[in-house]
Amino acid sequence: MLNEKQTREFKTTLDKRFFELREEIRLELLNSDDQHFIDLAGRVHDSGEASVADVLVDLQLASIDRHIQEIRDIDAALMRIAAREYGVCVNCDRAITAERLKVFPTAKRCQPCQAKHERLYASKSGPSL
Repeated sequence: MLNEKQTREFKTTLDKRFFELREEIRLELLNSDDQHFIDLAGRVHDSGEASVADVLVDLQLASIDRHIQEIRDIDAALMRIAAREYGVCVNCDRAITAERLKVFPTAKRCQPCQAKHERLYASKSGPSL
């Protein structure tokens, strides 16, 4: 189980990453303002170029989407800290090792439960290419 000092350190790490992500999202949105897409659209002359433009927009949105998901994970971890449940596996109630949390501070499962979760749900993530 984590002690108070470790929990504070993880909270500091999570808070810092949360604000970094917010800034990254803000910058990505500023850099992808309407003028950027208008400029890109003005250079599109055929369906191949239109497809490339669509992919570029989709990639940028996917990046923002990943950031938003990480923010959700951080928020959930901060809620577990507030509830004094941080570092406890949501499946088996055993402690999540400090080493695992250092690598993956938003971890909500111990390594064995996470491996089992991935085996059970890896193929149920939805359609893929």
